[in-house]
Amino acid sequence: MISLTLAQLAHVLDAELHLAAGATADDVVSGGVDTDSRLIEPGGIFVAKPGEVTDGHLFVDAAVANGAAVAIVERVVAGTVTQVVVADAIAALADLARHVVATVRDAGDLRVVGITGSNGKTTTKNMLARILEDEGETVAPRASFNNEVGAPLTMLRVAESTRFLINEFGASGAGEIAHLAGLVEPDIGVVLMVGMAHAGGFGGIEATFEAKSELVRAIRPGGVAVLNADDPRVAAMAPIAAERGVSVRWFGRGATADVRAEHVEVTADGTRCTVSVTDPGSADGLTASLHLRVLGEHHVMNALAAIAAATALGVSLEDCVARLQTVELAERWRMQPLGSDRVRIINDAYNASPDSMAAALRTLAQITGPEQRTVAVLGAMSELGEYADEEHDRVGLLAVRLGIQRIVVVGPAARRMYLEAIAQGSWDAEAIFFATADETYDYLMGELRDGDRVLVKSSNSAGLRFLGDRLGESFS
Repeated sequence: MISLTLAQLAHVLDAELHLAAGATADDVVSGGVDTDSRLIEPGGIFVAKPGEVTDGHLFVDAAVANGAAVAIVERVVAGTVTQVVVADAIAALADLARHVVATVRDAGDLRVVGITGSNGKTTTKNMLARILEDEGETVAPRASFNNEVGAPLTMLRVAESTRFLINEFGASGAGEIAHLAGLVEPDIGVVLMVGMAHAGGFGGIEATFEAKSELVRAIRPGGVAVLNADDPRVAAMAPIAAERGVSVRWFGRGATADVRAEHVEVTADGTRCTVSVTDPGSADGLTASLHLRVLGEHHVMNALAAIAAATALGVSLEDCVARLQTVELAERWRMQPLGSDRVRIINDAYNASPDSMAAALRTLAQITGPEQRTVAVLGAMSELGEYADEEHDRVGLLAVRLGIQRIVVVGPAARRMYLEAIAQGSWDAEAIFFATADETYDYLMGELRDGDRVLVKSSNSAGLRFLGDRLGESFS
């Protein structure tokens, strides 16, 4: 974080300053900011966030023991640390993030990129960060820090020397992206897709469109909206960009996209394609061959989005491709190869939506050779609301139509996938249901054989990522 005196910190937050013994208002703090006392480092700022299960005010002493120099609190607590007392700790976190980013931006060459979409945010963020980190100091979210706490914490890692800030914006309801993106007013906003992920919370696909378009509305005039030309709902955001005085840079598989992929070939060691880019400063075109080592054809679109954003920032196509080819894993538990060549486990059980479930199943079918066997271990997709039954049915149907040879469904919330697979004729041990991950593990240890390619896919809440890890260790 940037350096601030305690007086400046209190002023930014419109807060009451309670100095510890020996401290003065002119003392400077510049350490990291966190809401987790275990992650506080010497000189850091601890935000005592009230939680659903516990209360951050109970951990102020633990934060001080780890070296916290100041605590942002909603009420004064007993202790020896300087405290900045605010009305709302989460709102204070956002206010501080807004101030830090604006200060660095005004003083230097900071460029801000925001990324949203129903799927692919974290992978695209990681790909773009890999491209930009060789251009200058880059701050990007750890894991999926994309909510009202995680996004500001990412922003607060910006320092005077930071050149690029990448934010990932997630949401479960209207107004959340508008709030988070409004803290930084991105120079570039990337919208990947509008799908059924979190549709239950938003209230349907059209409400999801409105929520995702909030990022385009937050881009500062003169900025760039990087939009998916292949998704009609994302493409419909172009008029919003025009109203904001924001130019559009298209990515996709079609011939009209500014950044597009052709000749796509999916194999077990990644995806190869030809990337064509229209120079944003002219009508000239460039092409390059790209070998993505991240599994899954759907990651081509994430790579195109990252290239579109990076080239809009002045990075050459040649450098984009060279850096992307060093990325081996999107993120832990996202199409993560485990096991061995004998039995390959693909652990993709951190997030799941109808779109990502379909993409993962298609990848499984594409990378499995004629002498190998496809096994899909599937758990529930969360946050679909009234669409849950229909979308789980669709996944079961797709698994059968793709010819997946063993469909293993885990957990009562996912049972409809199994019932649909049975209804489609997968009743001769091709589809099987287990209530728990432990039962599933025991079955698979007796069922899996040399040459099997196993996909483990579910939402985070289903917990199958740990089953995937366990299988990976067993067959490594």
